[in-house]
Amino acid sequence: MFDSLQSRLGGVFDRLRGRGALTEADVDEALKEVRTALIEADVELGVVEDFVKRVKPKAEGEAVIRSVSPSQQVVKIVHDSLIEMLGTESTGLNLGSPPAPILMVGLQGSGKTTSTAKLGLLLQTKEKKRVLMASLDVNRPAAMEQLKVLGEQAGVATLPIIPGQTPVTIAKRALASAKVGGYDVLLLDTAGRQHIDEELMAEAAAVREATNPHETILVADSLTGQDAVNIAKSFHARMPLTGIILTRADGDARGGAALSMRAVTGAPIKFLGMGEKLEALEPFHPERVASRILDMGDVVSLVEKATETLDKEKAEAMAKKLKKGAFDMNDLFDQLNQMKKMGGMQGLLGMLPGVGKIKDKLDEAGLDDKVITRQQAIIQSMTKKERADPDLIDGKRRKRIAKGCGMEVSDVNKLLKMHRTMADAIKAMKKGGRANPFAALMGMGRGGPPPGMFGGGRH
Repeated sequence: MFDSLQSRLGGVFDRLRGRGALTEADVDEALKEVRTALIEADVELGVVEDFVKRVKPKAEGEAVIRSVSPSQQVVKIVHDSLIEMLGTESTGLNLGSPPAPILMVGLQGSGKTTSTAKLGLLLQTKEKKRVLMASLDVNRPAAMEQLKVLGEQAGVATLPIIPGQTPVTIAKRALASAKVGGYDVLLLDTAGRQHIDEELMAEAAAVREATNPHETILVADSLTGQDAVNIAKSFHARMPLTGIILTRADGDARGGAALSMRAVTGAPIKFLGMGEKLEALEPFHPERVASRILDMGDVVSLVEKATETLDKEKAEAMAKKLKKGAFDMNDLFDQLNQMKKMGGMQGLLGMLPGVGKIKDKLDEAGLDDKVITRQQAIIQSMTKKERADPDLIDGKRRKRIAKGCGMEVSDVNKLLKMHRTMADAIKAMKKGGRANPFAALMGMGRGGPPPGMFGGGRH
């Protein structure tokens, strides 16, 4: 997310840094480019104008012009203004007294039902809440069945389906069941339409009146850009929204919807849908998002993901091996698994500071999650002895391994080279060197990994 904006803004600020002392003309020119970058990222025009209007006097002030590092001052002002635009701080759900009804609204195809199940799973696993879900969509074929199946996959309870009931009747039954069943949260998945109409709004309003929800959450598809913003405006005008979930945020390179939503509705973005898996729902942190946009990275989220996915016993065993300077193919396989759990190659790289500057190099290298799967397939084609001692793998064995996983010998060679680089870096760390094992895994020098390092682009 925000790839295009990150790239454009990175170029603007790099030019500022190259000028040392800044004149008002330099700052003015940079802000014009920032304005253009925001518009190209599909940020709503009124939001862009307001953003530049707030940033300009601060960026052209004496404190910046006379600063020891004026370009850094400008970056900080833009960073702080982005946080302000996005909502200053992360806003959790208002659950209040149980059972807390949460009304999920939105258009058909926005990912509302899937987001309901994702939110149910998140509340149940991370917040330790007992959750009941209920589908109020009596129009779309198999909509109720879809939520039931998703509930079974997520391990979240769903209200039994009784054909022929109206949405309001189902909502009242769900609320009564949640009270009797001792549930903490009730997620109500309302019906969607292809577009906003009176019937859609009247139905949602009737359910809202019957259940008095603690939260009314709009689910919007970030890939629709300005349409998502207009939909948010329309819903908010008819029923006050308390929060927004932006779906398919992992596929939105521009991010205009995310940057516009808070400003045009006043309702905070609470979660981002970052993939198809039920676990792929992330709390929205304005400060972290602003840092990602300006290529400052998001190390806090990276650490959180590592903590959530880390197998402590395996980590301790790995630490003992690394202290001895040992690192075999089994260890590499486990590290690749860990990367998958933490969001894959692109997810991890997106959280690291400065990656935007070498993004082209990374794209050339063909970095995607299929690469990890192929690398693991190569390791699985090795014998136990070969995994424990990769030095055994001569030319004949390389041919056999390649044939076993349906790849080329060159792919096996690349993996062995990557393993050797990592193993050498770990030995250097044992001897007190400053080698970076993550950089070793990425195969990075200053210019990024060499093309084809990960075997991407062919399969």
